[in-house]
Amino acid sequence: MLATPHVGRLTILNVPKLTDVPKRILIGRALRSDRLGETLLPKRIALPVFASDPLSSVAYAPGEVLLVLSIAGASAYHFSPWIAAAVVVLMFTVVASYRQNVHAYPSGGGDYEVANTNLGPKAGLTVASALLVDYVLTVAVSISSGVENLGSAIPFVIENKIMCAIGIIVILTLMNLRGVRESGKLFAIPTYIFVTGVFIMIVWGAYRGLVLNDSMRAPTANFEIKPEEGDLAGFALVFLLLRAFSSGCAALTGVEAISNGVPAFRKPKSRNAATTLALMGTLAVTMFCGIIGLAMATDVKMAEFPGRDLLRDGVPVGDGYVQNPVITQVAAAVFGSDTFFFVLLAGATALVLFLAANTAYNGFPLLGSILAQDRYLPRQLHTRGDRLAFSNGIVLLAGAAILLVWLYGADSTKLIQLYIVGVFVSFTLSQTGMVRHWNRHLRTERDKAKRRHMIRSRAINTFGAFFTGLVLIVVLATKFTHGAWVALLGMVIFYGTMTAIRRHYDHVAREIAAAESPGEDGVRPSRVHTIVLVSKLHKPTLRALAFAKLTRSDRLEALSINVDPAETKQLRDEWERRGINVPLKILDSPYREITRPVIEYVRGLRTENPRDVISIFIPEYVVGRWFEQVLHNQSALRLKGRLLFTPGVMVTSVPYQLESSEVAKKRARRRAEWNAPGAVRRGPVDTRTKKEPTEKP
Repeated sequence: MLATPHVGRLTILNVPKLTDVPKRILIGRALRSDRLGETLLPKRIALPVFASDPLSSVAYAPGEVLLVLSIAGASAYHFSPWIAAAVVVLMFTVVASYRQNVHAYPSGGGDYEVANTNLGPKAGLTVASALLVDYVLTVAVSISSGVENLGSAIPFVIENKIMCAIGIIVILTLMNLRGVRESGKLFAIPTYIFVTGVFIMIVWGAYRGLVLNDSMRAPTANFEIKPEEGDLAGFALVFLLLRAFSSGCAALTGVEAISNGVPAFRKPKSRNAATTLALMGTLAVTMFCGIIGLAMATDVKMAEFPGRDLLRDGVPVGDGYVQNPVITQVAAAVFGSDTFFFVLLAGATALVLFLAANTAYNGFPLLGSILAQDRYLPRQLHTRGDRLAFSNGIVLLAGAAILLVWLYGADSTKLIQLYIVGVFVSFTLSQTGMVRHWNRHLRTERDKAKRRHMIRSRAINTFGAFFTGLVLIVVLATKFTHGAWVALLGMVIFYGTMTAIRRHYDHVAREIAAAESPGEDGVRPSRVHTIVLVSKLHKPTLRALAFAKLTRSDRLEALSINVDPAETKQLRDEWERRGINVPLKILDSPYREITRPVIEYVRGLRTENPRDVISIFIPEYVVGRWFEQVLHNQSALRLKGRLLFTPGVMVTSVPYQLESSEVAKKRARRRAEWNAPGAVRRGPVDTRTKKEPTEKP
């Protein structure tokens, strides 16, 4: 490390290390903290970064609606436009509600901050648990669905879908570790290609059908569906429609990420976030309705168990049949199979599904940082990494998603049953909190114009709370036995873990808080009793003794453990021969233990003189090779570990550098002298340092 003094302070410059080369290649060079502003996002980049999840959900949400309706046969498909209309109303309700959130709470806490501030810590923690679970599921579902889409064209991918899904999660993690701005640029192109492709498909399909009156037929148009249930009516039909609606609500996942990510926007942050929300909602509902409409026009058929329930000429298609997603079937009908636009849209769909997980990669670490700041998660999650991203949160999210993908075999049909429960828990509690927020402000606000604005916002949030609460009940009722209970269990585990972490941090804070009046910790010890641990009389021991004498303690003694009588006698004779003026105490150890006799002796001293401080000096070897660490200092490590739990005991390590430690010195010197590739062209480190005027006397 080099230190450059200027203006009365030190600026610490990072000197590259040889071991940093792989890290720098993977995630790029480290960024200074004062460059955080350079990572803020304009709206054109923020849209694909924060809204890729709801935008890409149109690739599977329409299919989920048709899959559920297929239980009653193809005749139930005529309900799909009504379900789509309900999803549209819900989407606009949620978007309008969250536009109030980002203006009222621009700090980035999102649903968690709203619920925590207005409904209390328990509600806030419930929201946080729901969001954390849903972010993990977003990664698992998006990646698994993308692998299945890609696997329809590349057999190797579907044959090894778990391995491929995990590999893509790793790649996505590395991209996000480089920072949101750089990853946003990478994600923007495929997201915009996908959105443009879907709109071209909708417009061209509408033109062909309404103007040219062409007959567009999906690849499954001639299939029949064998209904799992007969003619449904009454409550059974209502339940089926509600289940189809809850599956279609997958289109709303990720909407809350924008309210959580307001700090990542450029100024004016709230206005830019609100504009991005409105644009995202408009694009998502238009694409969702367009695909549902084209699916009806092209006679798409879907089945939860296609090999058994899809019939070709009255015969099941068999287990070898690969059921393509709705969007792929619609594209084949509109553009024709193997055409340029078909291939472009299919490729963009698969890619954007992979990138949809980026919504979670931006939401999870940011929420984790806020929770860590509130002491609900480990403090390491609050720290930014080399690229000014919350690296620990990104890695934790990737690990949880990989575990989920492995447990569920990267099967999106199974994973999607766990989905959206957490989203609607956070939606409902957040909007309820916003109602309380406006009520609180209305009690003190006297300006009529502001009051009118608040009353309008409260009405929007009230309707949002009612509607999302109703949907939450529907989702729980229709999805609980199909896997939603796993998401609820995950929420309970997160809630319990975060509560325990907060309890621990609070307990530690109370225990170490400095008292107003002097206590035991502020009282000067009556005496200091110094002990130097001795195994043999050699240079490390003599150095430790010399250093201990300099501390001028009230009592100084050397302590050795009698494990081998011959070695102990040799030590005593050598001690007397050299005339060392430090008393040597030898403790017998019939069971050849070293740690326990020392601990018991120290505790005995503390019992006799509770106000004394015991200072223990331990000679240690400093070696230069990793394998030498295993051969030395093991007893010292065990002793230090045990002594840490003994009150009133201070432990000092006295290092003695062996010749092999020179290897480590040479390594450090080479690191200090090594320049990164291109450093010579840019100039030496200290010459590239920005010079500032020196402090005048």
